[in-house]
Amino acid sequence: MQNSKVMNIGVIFAGGVGSRMHSKEMPKQFLKVHDKPIIIHTLEHFEKNDEIDAIVIACVADWIEHLKNLLYKYRIEKVKKIVAGGESGQISIYNGLCAAEEVASGNKAIVLIHDGVRPLINPSLLSENIRCVKEHGSAVTAGIVKETIVVIDKDGRIEQVPSREKSRVAKAPQSFWLADILKVHRQAMKDGVLNAIDSCTLMKQYGHALFMLDGPYENIKITTPDDFYTMRAILDAKENAQIYGYGENAD
Repeated sequence: MQNSKVMNIGVIFAGGVGSRMHSKEMPKQFLKVHDKPIIIHTLEHFEKNDEIDAIVIACVADWIEHLKNLLYKYRIEKVKKIVAGGESGQISIYNGLCAAEEVASGNKAIVLIHDGVRPLINPSLLSENIRCVKEHGSAVTAGIVKETIVVIDKDGRIEQVPSREKSRVAKAPQSFWLADILKVHRQAMKDGVLNAIDSCTLMKQYGHALFMLDGPYENIKITTPDDFYTMRAILDAKENAQIYGYGENAD
């Protein structure tokens, strides 16, 4: 019999191999910052949030055993399934969504799709995503734009200068009802769409209304060496704030 409880499932995409990071020995999500792999920094936010019921991960196939060892070492216990990533980010996310469908076992579910290399989220962001999906049907975490955005043509001429006040950068988590996002993914595959940039692009393409909520500015994706050093600097600053008592909450 179907349970009336809505399940909240983190779908973590960790299928990249880190070509832009120039890390030859291992994928970028397994590089250590503050003596802890980036993906563990990310997963801990989901592990510690009481509203998250389960986690599934789409991982680089050759690194699944390594990931399992990390989950045991760092006591990440909400992970219910690990599946191999696909040939594109879209296919990897689809594989993760199928795993979430299995975990939900027929129950209504919200999925929070998130990058394994996007660890600088805050404790309330996941709860805000869940609330937003329940109220509006979707939640696309945004980044506030601090500089002017321009739209150019193929020759580099500026075609449009959108209002900065109304402009946002789409980040993650990107959260939806599981049934909605799976239906769109399956239709896209039937239509031969196999390499969509992200889930919100795919949902918009198939006519779904999307709702954005602003996330922390430091919610960067660790893609290049510059991002890696930025993450380390932010964690250093937060650690120093705790030790020395300065920062927003300092007396």
